Amino acid sequence: MSASEVTRWWWLRHAPIPDPESRISGQLDLPCDISDEAWFATLADRLPRNAVLIESGLMRCGQTIGALEAAGLALPPPLIEPGLMEQHFGRWQGRTWKELAAIQDPDLPEFWQNPALTAPPGGESFALMVERVSEAIARLTQQHAGRDIIAVAHAGTIRAALAGALAIPAEKALSFVVEPLSLTRLDSLVSGWRVVGVNWQPG
Repeated sequence: MSASEVTRWWWLRHAPIPDPESRISGQLDLPCDISDEAWFATLADRLPRNAVLIESGLMRCGQTIGALEAAGLALPPPLIEPGLMEQHFGRWQGRTWKELAAIQDPDLPEFWQNPALTAPPGGESFALMVERVSEAIARLTQQHAGRDIIAVAHAGTIRAALAGALAIPAEKALSFVVEPLSLTRLDSLVSGWRVVGVNWQPG
């Protein structure tokens, strides 16, 4: 197989959002903590040069990219792809799960019965997110075939990418741990997808 037949997706989850209460971020445009210079230096050394750069358009992705550049990684202007945004949690965004349980939110029991297929009120289900992300990945893979693609995105986005690559149900993909500033590598081949690594973290 020639190198031109492989499109390498380097998925990087954005830096952590300072939030001791663990609120549901969803698509809220929140800042992140980019203070770990050593971690960014390690990531900058590991990520490929001359790559296509894609991000979701939320502030925390742009800040993460800025920290990578400050660590010495030369990057092109990013392509903004809203299809790679985090899952929309509707009116639950900005709340905590504990708070929703305490007020006995009427939509919460149904959600926990099937969190992959049930949409939060005013939001989207994870299963629908998988469809959205898969469409964006297919389109971008075709547009940038044979390239390295650095995608700075969100935990839900990366789980959705894994669901598509592994052809597994959405509920199974929710089992993946995707930590802030972790790398997940997925290669698109002529014959399908190859999973190179999931949730790699400098250590």
